[in-house]
Amino acid sequence: MAEEYRTRVERKERTRRAILDAALRLSEESSLGALSLRQVAKEVGIVPTAFYRHFESIEALGLALVDESFASLRAMLRDVRRGDPAFDDMADRSINVLVEHVHRQHAHFLFIARERAAGPPAVREEIRHQIELFERELATDLARLPGTQSWSAEDLGILSNLIVTALVATAEAILGAPARPDAEKAIVETARTQLRMVLVGALNWRSKP
Repeated sequence: MAEEYRTRVERKERTRRAILDAALRLSEESSLGALSLRQVAKEVGIVPTAFYRHFESIEALGLALVDESFASLRAMLRDVRRGDPAFDDMADRSINVLVEHVHRQHAHFLFIARERAAGPPAVREEIRHQIELFERELATDLARLPGTQSWSAEDLGILSNLIVTALVATAEAILGAPARPDAEKAIVETARTQLRMVLVGALNWRSKP
């Protein structure tokens, strides 16, 4: 009985994974809002009613993809802060890790870049919310760096916003770049310089008392 239950759970999880992967593939051609439940079910090879055993709607499927996509961003943040990097090497580490994650999780980054502008309202709102959480987590890490002990929470939030905005813009630029090494190299070098400028300015910043 236990083995039968485990097999059923594993089969259900495989189908759920297949639905998520199918939605990622299909939404590469258009936004998630243009997908129909029947399209996704047909791609997976299940009847439409079976879709509802896993997600109550296409929107709910989109929210699950947002959560899955931001797991990569959270992993990226953990990689950047590993080893307690200082300001002077944070720019290089951030960009290097970003490029690695964009290539490793290409479909998820492409999904976020597209849906945050053209997705269903609930999906766009969840992406905005997740980016805010990402910024808050980064601000907490920045508060541990030397020289920021006297910074206000507001100023830490502003710096975090600048860094995250730069990283998101860089990821979107890489995704939209021609498939040539020189094109990506130019984007990466520009991003590295921009982030260094931001962090050099931050090194000399003092919050108002």
